[in-house]
Amino acid sequence: MLKPFLLSTAIAISAQALTGEVRITGPDGKLVVGMEIENGAPQYTVSYDGKKVIGKSPLGFKSDVADFSSAMTITDTVRNVIKKQYTQDKIKCSDITYKANTLAVTMQNPDGNKVTVEWQVSDNDVAMRYAIPRQGETGAMIVTEEATGYRMPENTTVFMTSQSDPMIGWKRTKPSYEEFYFIDAPLGTKSEYGHGFTFPALFHTPEGAWVLLTETDVDGYFCGSHLSDFHDGLYTIAYPMPGENNGNGSASPGISLPHNTPWRTMTIADNLAPIVETTIPWDLVEPRYEASRKAQPGRGTWSWIVWQDGSINFEDQKTYIDFAADMGYENVLVDNWWDTNIGRDGIKHLAEYAAGKGVNLIIWYSSSGHWNDIVQGPTGKMDRPIVRKKEMKWLHDIGVKAIKVDFFGGDKQETMRLYEDILSDAADYGIDVVFHGCTLPRGWERMYPNYVGSEAVLASENLIFGQNHCDLEATSATLHPFIRNAAGIMEYGGTFLNRRLNRGNDGGSIRRTGDAFQLATAILFQNPVQNFALTPNNLTDAPVEAIEFMKAVPTTWDETRYVDGYPGKFAVIARRHGDTWYVAGVNAQKESITIELPDFVSDRAKVYLDKSVEKMTTRPVGKNRKVTIPSQGGFVAVSPV
Repeated sequence: MLKPFLLSTAIAISAQALTGEVRITGPDGKLVVGMEIENGAPQYTVSYDGKKVIGKSPLGFKSDVADFSSAMTITDTVRNVIKKQYTQDKIKCSDITYKANTLAVTMQNPDGNKVTVEWQVSDNDVAMRYAIPRQGETGAMIVTEEATGYRMPENTTVFMTSQSDPMIGWKRTKPSYEEFYFIDAPLGTKSEYGHGFTFPALFHTPEGAWVLLTETDVDGYFCGSHLSDFHDGLYTIAYPMPGENNGNGSASPGISLPHNTPWRTMTIADNLAPIVETTIPWDLVEPRYEASRKAQPGRGTWSWIVWQDGSINFEDQKTYIDFAADMGYENVLVDNWWDTNIGRDGIKHLAEYAAGKGVNLIIWYSSSGHWNDIVQGPTGKMDRPIVRKKEMKWLHDIGVKAIKVDFFGGDKQETMRLYEDILSDAADYGIDVVFHGCTLPRGWERMYPNYVGSEAVLASENLIFGQNHCDLEATSATLHPFIRNAAGIMEYGGTFLNRRLNRGNDGGSIRRTGDAFQLATAILFQNPVQNFALTPNNLTDAPVEAIEFMKAVPTTWDETRYVDGYPGKFAVIARRHGDTWYVAGVNAQKESITIELPDFVSDRAKVYLDKSVEKMTTRPVGKNRKVTIPSQGGFVAVSPV
């Protein structure tokens, strides 16, 4: 009995030496994180420029091995500085320099179980994860619950979207990150389904701070997380629901030890620029493998979005290939039912025809089968390795360079493994991957070289499905640059130039927004592979200037800057491609607004502008550097550097 007593004494002495708050600041000194143990419970605070942003909030987690959220003492701290430079051609900028101060705080409970809380703090970003060593002879662990929480100041407002019930919605495919947002809602607003809110989530404190919460570095070794509903004055990290993916897989991640959990991040500032411009989801991760070829960003057309299921036939797809060639686009997306309506031989012939036009096919698949009721084919080709690799080889052999995989419905560790397995197998065959009906990407743009997009948003197809979505289109567009698209690339599939959203441009939903608004979304919504909702008739019935713009619009960016805006009201964002700036703005408010163009916009710039929802015009910037945007309207200024 003497040895355990001496061990406890040694721990107590060590802990006593480290009693009190341990602090880490960002390089410019404004962002400050404090961590301490209070009555055995680890907790932290965050302030920015002297103002409280996160009040005392819990840290730690529970597992089948030990409880790391109570009876803890700090036994060691290690500080360091990190600086890294890297390049990316799929995110909001191409050359990134990341600088942060780091702090590793090791904690231990009375039984000797240890965990280290790792922090990285840059000028506007806080990142935290748990580094879990082997626990004696124990080399495996199930993490059952996280205490990690976020206590926001009273009177903070929230911009968040609910975590759906599992196995509901069309063909029981949810959750798929396709719910409406609460906009500037009071702190504590209850989620729609009672399961909390998905990442990312945006907060606005009464003292003017903006806080964007999300996570990154999630792969098949952990689950995707979300925020709980508001309870006891805070939000906490929540794991998937047991019913996701039809009950397949555990809701609690199982890990081998040692293990690092995903990074949880906070982007914090007194204005929205760092929120829009942050690169923290990619600063913290590294590539997982090398692909057999470099991913190919590009633009494409897409018959299904307006012409729907009836267009998935050989002749209509040829029409869209010709349309893509006329537009100078790289891709055509062939959507669901191609296996039934076109057939594998037909797809091979279409691929050959497209190649002759300088166009690539993107081929749709269901993630398939035993976690939803999908009948749209092909199914059963992506969920198991043997058949999946055979399918990848066939795609490679007929010259297909990209696929779109749909209907995942969950954040469990098993589902994260499926995403990773699809990406890895596709990479071996030189195939890029877009995900649809899916989870938020969590650092995947850098982690997986052939990953080129995720939907994970209430996207363009909903404009076809219901007039209410068209009525809300402008409001939704003002949210995404500050929330969903700030945390990861977003395959939205928009930019409609049909006024009526059907094949004949004479029925169906009515588009409420202007043509320049639609051009602006091609800039505001960032994804390296863009499948635009244009139709062949737009070559003759849309404004000539709009088609000229869409023929030239890029999908990759060297720099992104916030210009102006407020989520839910209006958004103005600038992106640079090579030696050209594109400044895009949209207005969801009932009244017109006037925007001053930034200094880097040349007087020689060309402006595409909605004079009204029904009429778009173009003009040079000239000496009048102000742009007035009508309600439901937009603009784009194209400027040489």
